[in-house]
Amino acid sequence: MGVLVDSQKEGFGSSWGGLKSLVRRKQVDSAHSKRSGHHQLAKELTVPHLIAIGVGSTIGAGVYILVGTVAREHSGPALAISFLIAGIAAALSAFCYAELASRCPSAGSAYHYSYICVGEGVAWLIGWALILEYTIGGAAVARGISPNLALLFGGEDSLPIFLSRQYIPGLDVVVDPCAAILVFIVTGLLCVGIKESTFAQGIVTTANVCAMIFVIVAGGYLGYNTGWAGYKLPTGYFPFGVDGMLAGSATVFFAYIGFDSVASTAEEVKNPQRDLPLGIATALSICCGLYMLVSIVIVGLVPYYAMDPDTPISSAFASHGMQWAAYIITIGAVTALCSTLMGSLLPQPRILLAMARDGLLPSFFSDVNKSSQVPIKSTLATGLVAATLSFFMDVSQLAGMVSVGTLLAFTMVAISVLILRYVPPDEVPFPSSLQESIDSVTLRYSERISGKNPETSTFVDSSQPLLGNKNVVVDCPIIEKQEAQAYWTLTEQNRRKIAGWTIMLLCVGAFGLTFAASNVWIPSLIRLTCCGVGGVLLLSGLIVLTCIDQDDARHNFGHTGGFICPFVPLLPIVCILINVYLLINLGAATWARVSVWLLIGVVVYVFYGRSHSSLLDAVYVPAAHADEIYRSSDDSLA
Repeated sequence: MGVLVDSQKEGFGSSWGGLKSLVRRKQVDSAHSKRSGHHQLAKELTVPHLIAIGVGSTIGAGVYILVGTVAREHSGPALAISFLIAGIAAALSAFCYAELASRCPSAGSAYHYSYICVGEGVAWLIGWALILEYTIGGAAVARGISPNLALLFGGEDSLPIFLSRQYIPGLDVVVDPCAAILVFIVTGLLCVGIKESTFAQGIVTTANVCAMIFVIVAGGYLGYNTGWAGYKLPTGYFPFGVDGMLAGSATVFFAYIGFDSVASTAEEVKNPQRDLPLGIATALSICCGLYMLVSIVIVGLVPYYAMDPDTPISSAFASHGMQWAAYIITIGAVTALCSTLMGSLLPQPRILLAMARDGLLPSFFSDVNKSSQVPIKSTLATGLVAATLSFFMDVSQLAGMVSVGTLLAFTMVAISVLILRYVPPDEVPFPSSLQESIDSVTLRYSERISGKNPETSTFVDSSQPLLGNKNVVVDCPIIEKQEAQAYWTLTEQNRRKIAGWTIMLLCVGAFGLTFAASNVWIPSLIRLTCCGVGGVLLLSGLIVLTCIDQDDARHNFGHTGGFICPFVPLLPIVCILINVYLLINLGAATWARVSVWLLIGVVVYVFYGRSHSSLLDAVYVPAAHADEIYRSSDDSLA
């Protein structure tokens, strides 16, 4: 049994008490938590809307280039298998997202889940990293539209002067008015309403999918007539070996990034428990199927070593006398970029909204327009920053920073699933304004424990013999027996401690194993030792979590009745391992840039977020007493 705990005030003045703010966790949004007075977002989205968001955010113009680069350097004719393996790896994260999104259907996505399951410090870093991801991602996508759009009008210099790129000698920059204008157009659409903007994204995404279907159908016809020359090679199906095919999977994995945008709209979904898992799964399945079919066709038309690394699909059709197909492919690239731009700008206002609701950012970002039920101020701020970056800067060299935010989010979502299953939060934060109700429930609870409540107490007259036997010696054998039993059996408290330490050591093992395996410059003895220790920690953690029971409270955590992630703990552990491996292999230059951004985030949190958090004066109460406290509060107001 628990007791009422004010974990924020207790020890807050001690040397480490300030660090407690890093681990304070918020409550899953529920009917009780709506008392905060925040305006809710419009519940307008259904499964088709979510599919449009997921497919539009995932399938970018990169696939029109990626098939050539990966086939030439890594996979060869086995490119479709690389896409399949990458799709399966992305599906692991999608399973974790689907459970958390249906249990915690509120704005904020991975930031929201991390705040509930891990703590405020980690949630802040995840939210701060996602802000960088969507800002840089949106600007980079917008910057790539104008060159592709110019191809439709005859070449690089064919756009009107007010849309074409211009070099400014004094500033030594190349400005891109077309990119900034497109960002403002998309921002305007997002301000109109979530249903209207999603409908527009669905139209653009449909055009992109039709272009890919054209590539599949027309390419399949050409391949059938020409005998699939790309597969009749002496080098075989795996010219770079299985290792090359797996390296290709790691590269094309980033082509699946985007389905997390679906989770960011959870608060705006009509039936999140059913629709969110369906939307995520369907969008990912469509993307994987299109990727595989396109790669099968293109690799079969042209030998992998003869592919054009810049325009592999257009050149493949041109080699068979279909130069006109380049226009359809270019239209597909332009629409893909436009839909990806909308998918990049859509989630960020929701992240800002969630962080502002929690007090970590100024309340300016949490305002929701009453008529459109959209966070217009956050949306306008996002659009302004993205338009400025896309106008003045070529952010292509910063594209790796986008992947850091996504992979960090994927990793924390998988960890959150393990925490939800084995050590879900057993305390609920209450505002200090409910202190009277909390004290009232505390008093009643104490009376029940001490036996002063006649309705719940049973008194034994120790002066009378037990069962009529006057020779019975009343000692403490029951207590001793219980203590001995507790020593040899796994109590609930011990189980939670073991599970918590195991999850932490799992993360350490995943980092040690992937870091040592990825860095060949480490001395071989140290490298093998780190790999061995990391592997032992991972395997031991998997065995321990498999053997011990999952927490019974998981059944009632958050909103029940939604998707349940299968194969726990194996699936989240594999997900953690894959994402940590990809994070480590992003390169030192990328991590140096991201570290600067995260350091700025730490400064902002220390000087603003920590002291303005909505949990600053929260009183933490055992979850079992939460409903009773809410009822007591309602009775006092009545």
